[in-house]
Amino acid sequence: MENKTILNNSVIQFGSIIESGFQELLSKQYANSKKVIIVDENTHDNCLEYLLTTFDELTDAEVMLLPAGEENKVLEVCSQVWEALTEYEIGRKDLVINLGGGVVTDMGGFIAAVFKRGIDFIHIPTSLLGMVDAAIGGKTGIDLGPFKNQLGVFSQPIAVFIDPVFLGTLPENQLWNGFAEVLKHALIADPELWNDIKRIRSAEELKKIDLIRRAARVKMAIVDRDELETGERKLLNFGHTVGHALEGFFISREEYIGHGHVVAIGMIIEARLSSQLSGLSSVELSEIEETLGIFPMVQLESEVDIEMIISLMRNDKKNETGEIKGITLERIGTAKYNITYDKALLKDLMIKAFLQRI
Repeated sequence: MENKTILNNSVIQFGSIIESGFQELLSKQYANSKKVIIVDENTHDNCLEYLLTTFDELTDAEVMLLPAGEENKVLEVCSQVWEALTEYEIGRKDLVINLGGGVVTDMGGFIAAVFKRGIDFIHIPTSLLGMVDAAIGGKTGIDLGPFKNQLGVFSQPIAVFIDPVFLGTLPENQLWNGFAEVLKHALIADPELWNDIKRIRSAEELKKIDLIRRAARVKMAIVDRDELETGERKLLNFGHTVGHALEGFFISREEYIGHGHVVAIGMIIEARLSSQLSGLSSVELSEIEETLGIFPMVQLESEVDIEMIISLMRNDKKNETGEIKGITLERIGTAKYNITYDKALLKDLMIKAFLQRI
């Protein structure tokens, strides 16, 4: 299977970074450029040395260390990096390399896209979530209070290098977080992929390049048809209307739950909505619930919590005319976007899931 694809002028390459075009980019196109590597605390300790010792062209690179965690994906941290880039006299012909998971690629891409009206950047995702989703497609962004990715721009990386070697640095729970996005891609557009992965229970299987490539290609195909999310790309937000609101709710309480985990829960709620709004069969709904049951349901305390989560959904970027808009499944592998979520039905389903544990 082809390991290199061009997506919206961005090179996406799968496999060993040593055998990729990364070194050629560094030694030719950016031979005379200053290079900045953005990492967080985790990738600084576990991934950076491999990159620096493998590529001599990075010997003089400046390293920007971000605090780890979604709660630090904020404007204040970006401002500190922009000030440092200015101090290092980074110019528009220089290069930013984002080495990390979804937070680093979202945030590093935003930092590069905004600085001096845009400097080139490369993503090297180190998490499964980053490899199959966050690093692909040109979305950059940061959070605004409890609201996910409220600030951001579309800006394509020069290249994305997807090398499973970095997955060896991840704790197992982070692999499962990424698997939620793999399942999402299958549910919205690839029933064959769904059938191949729905019974995976071994974290080692999640590191296989074929799985990563198949899941990533679902997103790549959709983005290729709708780069700026005017229509079909919205399908990639399945599970995220509820999931992002849950994520914001727990961030504000300093009880962060992984992005993949809340998206999985969001997919359960939105699949239940699908059964009532879009005709998803009870058989397929049960199959989805059983598969996503590997992600424990969170516990909320009261209907007040649910009202607060629904309130967060009202600021979702997909909304129109004051209505909560989301994604539903007609069947596994076929989804619809711009579906209005009835607030009373949504609240009832959330009460059953989070308070009554049904």
